[in-house]
Amino acid sequence: MRQISLREFRTRGSAAIKAVPAGETILLSGQKGPVYFLVPVQGDVVAEDRELRLAMARASLRAGWERIKSSGLPALTDAEIDREIEEVRKARLARKRSPRR
Repeated sequence: MRQISLREFRTRGSAAIKAVPAGETILLSGQKGPVYFLVPVQGDVVAEDRELRLAMARASLRAGWERIKSSGLPALTDAEIDREIEEVRKARLARKRSPRR
């Protein structure tokens, strides 16, 4: 994966993209680090979409972990997470089963 600065992309976007091998994902980075992925829409779009969604999920997890660290609260255990997931699933199932008004 090639990394390009946001500044270079803004000033020479077309040339910057042409310098990257065809089909390669590009990581745009700013002064504070990675910011965006540019994913080519060639070939297997489904695989590219999966790769993009995985990258977005990882970024979301990292952001959540950073919020937890900065809050000073203790991190949840796996058992607590599993319990919360189960509660949400039960509530969702109960809503589906209840008659609509």
